[in-house]
Amino acid sequence: MQTVIEGTAYVLGDNIDTDQIIPAQYLTYNPAIPEEYKMFGKFALSGVPDDQGGLPKGHVPFHGPADEFVAPYQFIVAGKNFGCGSSREHAPIALAAAGITVVIAEFYARIFYRNAVNGGYLVPVESASRLIDQVCTGDELVIDLTAGT
Repeated sequence: MQTVIEGTAYVLGDNIDTDQIIPAQYLTYNPAIPEEYKMFGKFALSGVPDDQGGLPKGHVPFHGPADEFVAPYQFIVAGKNFGCGSSREHAPIALAAAGITVVIAEFYARIFYRNAVNGGYLVPVESASRLIDQVCTGDELVIDLTAGT
């Protein structure tokens, strides 16, 4: 496993739930079929409302043009309680399909954390500090998993 990962951050707020990560209407796709797996990436985070606490001021869309399946980000930096809500195992699949390799949050809903790790879809990292107040969408980050930095 790669222990030093470089990439671009996408910042979210607190209480991002699994319905926001991948809305229910997109659960008809089968992630075992490569063409349908891409659709999870295309619709990842499409349920996060623009006008509520889920997105910081000056929100930047997660995806570019509508025909893009992979976002230009490798990291999600989030606040508290990331992945709360239903036990939707498709949530970490959607983020991985969108190109996310690491989610950094203050803490996770247990079920999201377990689904991310058990499926090997992405690396959930907990942060002792409130990084969403220090990192902006588009910032380039270097994460050293071994050193915990």
